[in-house]
Amino acid sequence: MILRKSLITLLLGVVVVACSTNPFTGKQTLALVPNSQILPMAFQQYDQFLSENKVVKGTADANMVKSVGQKMAAAAERYLNANGYAGYLTDYRWEYNLIESKDVNAWCMPGGKIVVYTGILPVTKTEAGLAAVMGHEVAHALANHGQQRMSAAQLQQLGAVAGNVALANNPENQQIFNTAYGLGSNLGVMLPFSRSHETEADHIGLILMAIAGYEPMAAAQLWERMQAQSQGAPPEFLSTHPSSTTRIQNIKGWAASAKAEARKFGVTTFKN
Repeated sequence: MILRKSLITLLLGVVVVACSTNPFTGKQTLALVPNSQILPMAFQQYDQFLSENKVVKGTADANMVKSVGQKMAAAAERYLNANGYAGYLTDYRWEYNLIESKDVNAWCMPGGKIVVYTGILPVTKTEAGLAAVMGHEVAHALANHGQQRMSAAQLQQLGAVAGNVALANNPENQQIFNTAYGLGSNLGVMLPFSRSHETEADHIGLILMAIAGYEPMAAAQLWERMQAQSQGAPPEFLSTHPSSTTRIQNIKGWAASAKAEARKFGVTTFKN
């Protein structure tokens, strides 16, 4: 009983203390693992990835990836400085690379290390389409979604330990708990948690691409193209990502406010 109470107290204490503030939403977010630990690991893994894959350099597409990435980073800095977060990007080390691959994908590691695969370029089609993808990936890094996922995974593990300790004298109930906890925590917590990150990154990315001078509706057009070529996608509640239909509806609803935000920074024309 004492051990059980101690574990519960520890879980509550961890949640209360280990939090940070999302500069775009103002919400408190999980931060069990500090960026001082995460960023060096991310930078090392990124360098290793580049050494093991074909980096495209000097082409028009590679130059476009770097140019759009730099505009996204500049837009992020303008937004953060204007909203009381000067210095937020001090530890970021922005890097933008195009990788030869048929994968229709792009990603960003914590600290601003971005990869775009050549396989996604036929879908992005335009510079604004690429900006939609890169704005989304930059947003993941800015909102510390990697840190939050690592923190949530640690809490999930702690919850499993606490449950097993509490039921240590009842193996049958312990087994039932482990089955229910694994399914419930994934479908009820981890997957919605990940989907919320994707939605948040869509929203933040839309603001960034508008501040960078790109038409926000280009993001909706991008997801319409994604939807047209996607087949056999799982139901939304079983996925880490929102459905394309959901994303398109969200983006269309946010586009006007993203432009309004950009106008605060003197941006009045938007490239499509």
